[in-house]
Amino acid sequence: MSSPRKPSWLIKSFPSSGKSHALKKRLRELRLHTVCESASCPNIHECFSRSTATFMILGDVCTRACGFCGVNKGAPLPVDREEPHRVARMAGELRLKHVVITSVTRDDLPDGGASHYADTISMLRQRTQATIEILVPDFFPETCLRPDVFNHNIETVPRLYPAVRPSSDYNRSLDLLKRAKERNPALITKSGIMLGLGESHEEVIEALKDLRAAGCDVATIGQYLQPGKSQRPVAAYVPPERFEEYREIGEGMGFLHVASGPFVRSSFNAGVIFLKRTKKNPGVSSQNK
Repeated sequence: MSSPRKPSWLIKSFPSSGKSHALKKRLRELRLHTVCESASCPNIHECFSRSTATFMILGDVCTRACGFCGVNKGAPLPVDREEPHRVARMAGELRLKHVVITSVTRDDLPDGGASHYADTISMLRQRTQATIEILVPDFFPETCLRPDVFNHNIETVPRLYPAVRPSSDYNRSLDLLKRAKERNPALITKSGIMLGLGESHEEVIEALKDLRAAGCDVATIGQYLQPGKSQRPVAAYVPPERFEEYREIGEGMGFLHVASGPFVRSSFNAGVIFLKRTKKNPGVSSQNK
């Protein structure tokens, strides 16, 4: 099965710039990874040209083999304990106001890598004034994590989990978001879903309802794009007007913010989304410091 032909609204031209090349060079010098590169994000040139990126900690090799993901799979290297220092250094050099940290899934680690997230957050707090957003795998950390935004993507509807996220569990992901909110009601919780994997309209609505029931504040909805031949092909390209419909439906459910569009990704324009939220709810970030 091959993907259908890409429609005109998904043709994106954003040539790489000098800033983009310089950022890539500096990332290599500091031995840092970004999900922008590892997951073949279509927004990479736009973000890199603005000197923004989503740092991917705990290496660039994932212990799972999700059907949608372009990140390398296999046996990861040992945890680099100096990595949090280098992330904070890079964030400082870029003068980032909002830092997004994600990671590969590390089922080989007892805590899934939660303590490494905690170390990275701690170093960022010490060296920058940036607000911090983390996009985590489905671990249940005993370690206390205190970001400003806690993001965990459900990715797709429950019916498609066996094909799309075979090593994950839909209800476990919902429970993770619910527990994060219960631990700190001031925390902004966030999750995302991809369209075009074979889900129905009704299933998308039910997934949004499930997220709201779990206390999720912010939802992101984007088009799935096949990152490589070994990943699951696109089942359908969803037109922009349908994304707008989902945005309106989500906001009607009570989400504080819904970002919905073909090129929306969970960390794309994350700082802008956070700023919109804090303007509506002043002081929320200070409660998580």
